[in-house]
Amino acid sequence: MRQDCKHYQSRSYPTGDTMRKCALDLAPEAPWHCPADCSGYEPRRADVNWAYGSLITPKTPEPPPSVGDDPSVGALLDEAEDIINRAGEAIRDDVDDEREREAKRARRRRWWPF
Repeated sequence: MRQDCKHYQSRSYPTGDTMRKCALDLAPEAPWHCPADCSGYEPRRADVNWAYGSLITPKTPEPPPSVGDDPSVGALLDEAEDIINRAGEAIRDDVDDEREREAKRARRRRWWPF
């Protein structure tokens, strides 16, 4: 990935694992490749001419042989993301409905004389 892009993000964990991603979700084959003609690419400006110390992120591992320029990878990941988002919306709606029912019950108990 283009580590000099403004939207590149990485995070290292105590286990030694490192997460690398595009904040705009424009790199379907992250952490190995950004699209060659990425519409969101903007060079970083804050770290121009900085000297990096030893806290630099580890080198990105070599991509598996299955990673390439296949556009179906991005489509598959987008479809999986849509499924997760729909499930999240359904769960949120269920929780909101349950909270609303509980609030109605609480109001009824508060004002009901029996």
